[in-house]
Amino acid sequence: MLKRHEVQVLLSAGHTQKETARLAGVSERNVRRIGEEPPVVQVDDGAARRESGVGRPSVVGDFRKFISETLAGEPALKAVELLHRARGRGYTGGKTALYAAVASLRPRKVPFEMRFEGLPGEFSQHDFGEVDVAFLDGSSRRVHFFASRLKYSRWVEVSTVPNERAETLVRSAIDHFVAFGGIPLLAVFDRPKTIAIKWRHDGTVTEWNATFAQAMFELGLGVELCWPYSPEQKGSVENLVGWVKGSFFKQRRFVDEEDLLVQLREWHQDVNVLRPSRATGVPPADRMNDDRARLRPLRILPADFALRIPISVGPTADVVLDTNLYTMPPDAAGLPGTLFLYRDRLRIVAGRFEAEHERKFGKHQRSILPEHRATHLAAVSGQRGKRYLKRQHLFECGIAAVEFLSEIVHRRPRLWSDDVDRLHDLLQTFGPEALELAFRTALDNGTCGAEYVAHYLQQPFLELEMPDNITTDVPYEEIAQ
Repeated sequence: MLKRHEVQVLLSAGHTQKETARLAGVSERNVRRIGEEPPVVQVDDGAARRESGVGRPSVVGDFRKFISETLAGEPALKAVELLHRARGRGYTGGKTALYAAVASLRPRKVPFEMRFEGLPGEFSQHDFGEVDVAFLDGSSRRVHFFASRLKYSRWVEVSTVPNERAETLVRSAIDHFVAFGGIPLLAVFDRPKTIAIKWRHDGTVTEWNATFAQAMFELGLGVELCWPYSPEQKGSVENLVGWVKGSFFKQRRFVDEEDLLVQLREWHQDVNVLRPSRATGVPPADRMNDDRARLRPLRILPADFALRIPISVGPTADVVLDTNLYTMPPDAAGLPGTLFLYRDRLRIVAGRFEAEHERKFGKHQRSILPEHRATHLAAVSGQRGKRYLKRQHLFECGIAAVEFLSEIVHRRPRLWSDDVDRLHDLLQTFGPEALELAFRTALDNGTCGAEYVAHYLQQPFLELEMPDNITTDVPYEEIAQ
């Protein structure tokens, strides 16, 4: 159509048909034909072709009105049913042509998306994301991350996380609030089970995730949730996860996981300080002072925040958390209590009893406080029961302890109980890690007996001293030599 317009312009300017053909690069025959056509009023080739009816007449053309009227009353009607009804009205064409017509005529409901600007310190948005990252060394890994952004300034914080559990969400959010410099009035989240467990048809939450609810209460933070699977309601979220993926993870190449973290720190500087935001036209740092002037100080710092978990002390005076066991005094057995879970430690309170342990992050590990070993031992009646409990305590040092005690039991079937008594005293003094190393050294050297473990415990590489209250069959002076 644009070429037709060019030919008509040249002719109207007084050029001959021969000159017009040469200037426009078309044949004189085409110039004569175009000169007889009506003036060009549009340059859309497809629209002009449809209006002029170029090509073979469509079989489905006579049924377009029927399809349109039917879909107006039944917009969700399947195409196969429309084909059935059209054939009842005399349609003889193929199904492909009719299906194409149905697709072009079916009403499309485009959801309304509400986009709005926040005020300084009013909103923050938060969400989990995951992405498959291929490293330059050929390995790959699925990376989970948690992203937070202030609505007004667009300042963003992104952290890689090990999982998408409630505790991870809460601790990551608090870390990001510290990086922001405070907390806003409202935090906007999606609606995963780590936040909301049950809600009514109108969206009102009837059961919150207890971990999440407790954290938001302690922070004094208001929460706003998006309706699940309704992106049109995420005016404040604005596809934060998709933006992080497209802006960082899918734009860069990483040597390994360490390089990914280094580049993530550099990316924070880029998007927060150097690069203008598309929404505001300025870098987030330019508006961050306005945000921080309205952010409220955190009531609790990340290191001091503890999740409160209801527990019950088991019959063996143990408390189980994530398959790991933590000891309590024997008199606390059977009592209900509360476990205060910090980032790297935990505190258990049951009645008048209280214990603090280093947190275990593996599986099926056991944390035994030295004072609990002694009280557990005192609570067991009978010499035989005490000795087997001591042996059990030694087993928990590790696999080397099991192997070493197996050697003692089989080599000294009548004397192993004396060795267990001595080894248990060493355990109470030096701790399980040092004793495990001494067990392994004894096994490697082919030595068997508590006296050898005592000897290895005071070797220089262990940087430990032999306790005064430990005795063996061999005088201490000879062991030292």
